[in-house]
Amino acid sequence: MTDKKKHITVETLWQIDRVGGLSLSPDGAQAVCSVASFSMEDNKGRSGLWLLSTFGGGPRRLTNCGEKDGQAAWSPTGERIAFVAKREQQGKADDTPQLYVIAPDGGEARRISDFAPGIEAFQWLPDGKRIAFAAWVWPDAEGTKAQAKRHADFKARKETGYATSEAQYRYWDHHLPMDRVVHLHLLEVATGRITDLFEGTAYELPRAEPGASHFDISPDGRHIVFTHDPLPQKRLDNPKALAEVQVRSGKIETFAIDKAWDFDAPRYSPDGSQVAFTAANVGKTHTAPGHLALQPRGGRWQLLSDTWDHSVDGPLRWSNDGETIYLTAEDRGRRHLYRYAIESRIATIAVTGGWVHGFDVAGEVVATCADSMDHPVRVHAQRDGQEPLRIERFNDDLLAKYQLGEHEEVTLKGALGEPVQMWVIYPPGFDRKRASKGTSKKKLPVMHSIHGGPHAAAADTFHYRWNTHAFAAQGYVVGCVNYHGSSGFGHAFLDSITHRWGELELQDVEAGTDWLLAQPWADKKRVFATGGSYGGFMVAWMNGHSKPGRYNAYICHAGCFDWTAMFSDDAYTWHAKELGAWYWDDAAKIASQSPNSFVKAMQTPTLVIHGALDYRVPDQQGLAYYNTLKAKGVDARLLWFPDENHWILKPRNSKLWYGEFFGWLKKYEGR
Repeated sequence: MTDKKKHITVETLWQIDRVGGLSLSPDGAQAVCSVASFSMEDNKGRSGLWLLSTFGGGPRRLTNCGEKDGQAAWSPTGERIAFVAKREQQGKADDTPQLYVIAPDGGEARRISDFAPGIEAFQWLPDGKRIAFAAWVWPDAEGTKAQAKRHADFKARKETGYATSEAQYRYWDHHLPMDRVVHLHLLEVATGRITDLFEGTAYELPRAEPGASHFDISPDGRHIVFTHDPLPQKRLDNPKALAEVQVRSGKIETFAIDKAWDFDAPRYSPDGSQVAFTAANVGKTHTAPGHLALQPRGGRWQLLSDTWDHSVDGPLRWSNDGETIYLTAEDRGRRHLYRYAIESRIATIAVTGGWVHGFDVAGEVVATCADSMDHPVRVHAQRDGQEPLRIERFNDDLLAKYQLGEHEEVTLKGALGEPVQMWVIYPPGFDRKRASKGTSKKKLPVMHSIHGGPHAAAADTFHYRWNTHAFAAQGYVVGCVNYHGSSGFGHAFLDSITHRWGELELQDVEAGTDWLLAQPWADKKRVFATGGSYGGFMVAWMNGHSKPGRYNAYICHAGCFDWTAMFSDDAYTWHAKELGAWYWDDAAKIASQSPNSFVKAMQTPTLVIHGALDYRVPDQQGLAYYNTLKAKGVDARLLWFPDENHWILKPRNSKLWYGEFFGWLKKYEGR
């Protein structure tokens, strides 16, 4: 490794092209993907579409004019690619996202929709003449003209208040469009004519991030199966059902419903005789894994993967012969693409992670977008019996200038005497083999990066917001513990923390600290813990439970501090399921899992970071924690963003975030 190579920084992270939204042509010969690039100087990003050959060769830019071109999908004949964008065309600027089509051999994109409420997601019908799309609409306004008037009236209003009687009224970082619901529509590509398939009914798609995986179109184009919440009062945790609408008549019938099961991600088989979907037994536990399920037309649904201790993620894709279903699932800090054989009920890995973020299947070709801890997302294509072929090189020249540290995964004896995984990331150029023998006098500070969730994982992935190599490049050995409650280690491991948050996780993180400090290269006087979301909860919890002085300082990003006050979040209907009671029924049980109950013991300096647009962990949580530490006389610093959500998404704000992060650690390195 040459000394001339640089170490990765926050500026490097924002120079990386970020690849997503992969779609294969019907013959599998080409793929289209979106590529987002960012400017630190302009403090914004833009995304365009690129065309890739699955046989190899250089990528070709397909769109240039838009700023946020995305969700590209090939027409069934392969002659056009549709995508969602906000553009200006023929003197008219889009007020909301619209549908565009472009030929794969280039030329100008053409707007094909003029729907005032805007387009959320779409799929082509098999005839290539129509498109089904999802959009937020006023359910009492009939026809596109009525929708356009309501949209214009809403834009022109002078009031800013949001009034609602809904239980679910905001999600993540935005309020759901007031008085609107998500309907499926049919667009005739040639004429632009739009028909609302749900008009006059109570049906709607899920309100939280409605997307193309919530519906699917039968191979003959006559039916559309979709996910919906069947209960009158819509809630984020309600079990979802499946229904089917006849495209021609508009008649809607229930397809699969069970009050104890949550159904999602429906996908017709190639012959249309059955539908695959995910099914989770939420009547048994709210943490229930998603299983692969199958329902033949006119028959009863059945589980396929219930003996496989993995949680199945949507979307799903069928093989051409209808004998196999492609799906992604987590496994020990990685996310693979699997082939699930229906007859034998055996899952085999089709593409190994890292972390498979997206995939598509066409004929004998499987294409994937996947990253790992050592590289950002790359695109590969694989044909039957052949090795995966890399079909782009977007970031190779940039990253060739940088040296990343080595990493490894170790196994700890954690809570309940069970094995726990921890990733360890070393600074660039650090000779860990020599250091492990004790022949090096250099001692390195250690830092926990505690993942959120809690039912997520510290994964073999290249994380732009919490990049472990950027942390390690500052000289820290970084530990990432997959504590009890983490996903990808079986359901029993994931569910073990239910109704006792903080208890087992702390034992696991402390076991990670013990492992790190037992290494001959570890500086026992420079020990830190940082975390975001549930990881932020964990460092606040540690401040009230770990022995003072064990950690020099903490960093709490978007962390939960007070579970009673957390009832202002967008996921409040889950609280009793997670914590074991409503706060008004058993205040003591809630308090026993809440960091603010242990404030008297808190002595460790903490940097608190929060965004005002965070509705998953509202910013009053961070402000209350910061104010509490200041009132107690504990050194604390606050970094608050008025324009960020649970994540930091703007380049300049990210640079500030990393600067404050490292500045706080450096301040307490000599303590």
